[in-house]
Amino acid sequence: MGGKLRLLANRYETPRYEVTVLVPIAITCFTRGLDIRKEKADVLCPGGCPLEEFSVFGNIVYASVSSICGAAVHRGVISNSGGPVRIYSLPGRENYSSVVANGIQSQTLSRWSASFTVTKGKSGTQEATGQAVSTARPATGKRLKKTPEKKTGNKDCKADIAFLIDGSFNIGQRRFNLQKNFVGKVALMLGIGTEGPHVGLVQASEHPQVEFYLKNFTSAKDVLFAIKEVGFRGGNSNTGKALKHTAQKFFTEDTGVRKGIPKVVVVFIDGWPSDDIEEAGIVAREFGVNVFIVSVAKPIPEELGMVQDVAFVDKAVCRNNGFFSYHMPNWFGTTKHVKPLVQKLCTHEQMMCSKTCYNSVNIAFLVDGSSSIGESNFRLMLEFVSNIAKTFEISDIGAKIAAVQFTYDQRTEFSFTDYSTKENVLAVIRNIRYMSGGTATGDAISFTVRNVFGPMRDSPNKNFLVVVTDGQSYDDVRGPAAAAHDAGITIFSVGVAWAPLDDLKDMASKPKESHAFFTREFTGLEPIVSDVIRGICRDFLESQQ
Repeated sequence: MGGKLRLLANRYETPRYEVTVLVPIAITCFTRGLDIRKEKADVLCPGGCPLEEFSVFGNIVYASVSSICGAAVHRGVISNSGGPVRIYSLPGRENYSSVVANGIQSQTLSRWSASFTVTKGKSGTQEATGQAVSTARPATGKRLKKTPEKKTGNKDCKADIAFLIDGSFNIGQRRFNLQKNFVGKVALMLGIGTEGPHVGLVQASEHPQVEFYLKNFTSAKDVLFAIKEVGFRGGNSNTGKALKHTAQKFFTEDTGVRKGIPKVVVVFIDGWPSDDIEEAGIVAREFGVNVFIVSVAKPIPEELGMVQDVAFVDKAVCRNNGFFSYHMPNWFGTTKHVKPLVQKLCTHEQMMCSKTCYNSVNIAFLVDGSSSIGESNFRLMLEFVSNIAKTFEISDIGAKIAAVQFTYDQRTEFSFTDYSTKENVLAVIRNIRYMSGGTATGDAISFTVRNVFGPMRDSPNKNFLVVVTDGQSYDDVRGPAAAAHDAGITIFSVGVAWAPLDDLKDMASKPKESHAFFTREFTGLEPIVSDVIRGICRDFLESQQ
């Protein structure tokens, strides 16, 4: 009896609830939504994250590959000072939009398997668990594994690469997945990184679809994630349409293309294209894009009647020299083909279609520093040099600039290998000190050929020398200029004030009338800038014929 009464009494006791203090999970600037494997979580973002390094895809609803803190700043949930954020997991979707908000430019993404959204979090929240135990100690908060710093990648393999994969009914779902696996292996071996190769992906089917751009991912891990997420679209294999779209629309500054870096499209064709690919190849060459064709399972004799052009590979590639084409018999056992293809993609000196007058020239400026010029006019000469130099795509694998100042003596202001960015080159030109002295142009040409161009004799770039002088040389210019011409150096001579026309013509390359320029005033140098640039491009194009 007593026992029964005790049980009844216990039934009507006021229950005691545990109050658990939920401490937000401390994360890094670059922790992504996919790193949080909960439907709902409170996280704490650090302060001072670099806004320009955030990877954010979408607006309000973000792809799970996005930085959580970046998405929170983008949506205005927190400032760049950091703070608590609540993240909610959402299903995947298509067409994540690009929006500029709170100093962050989010990016587009055609598709991703999971999403999230963010709201304001609380520094410490309380929840009733309903367990009749004493109040628990505050949780310490499990710290996620720190996201590694962005890797620089393989600096010896600088290229901006678009993989154009076959997504037609011709390849089918099974071979499409094998194709994705192969592309992933190639991407991994390339050594993707901030200073290495960047890659994007376009799917060719009935209509071309950009799956992700060059700027979307700069780590191999993220690229592999993105490739895995690409879905099979089906339709006709309109490879020509997709190649033309890629050449015209994919390689822009907004989508992440880098100046002076070779632009490459690797086209995968299973069987043969349904449309004309020759015109697309021509367009790609006009846009400075190197087209590689990876053909798989060539058409058998019985199928040749269905192929519009059996020579489609030769007509689409950058150059029909064997370098820009690669064949695999089928999609099975493709691992052995990864390394040979990567070696081709990393041989930037062979990227003939990326070579333009803006990224494949060495230009040395030979600047008169004699007493008759004066400090203010010397500055106008340096401005002339700067205006020409800044037009070109200066980089360690692109255009290179050097400068020599001369009087009776010569001084190398900087050589071709001293500076590999446009900003540095222009800064050094501005700071060149005026020498003052006599004028020995012939000796200066010989000095420049020997000491500036000499170390570059193995360079694939075409060599140019721009001589700027205001008077007659005290020595012979014909002999040194002829030696420079024989060494493959094209000379433009620019004379000001008292510079004799005969000297200018003796120095200039042929035809003399398009390589020698004269102005009576130093202010007249400015209009000559465009003439010299056009001349360099004209000579470069003629040398490529």
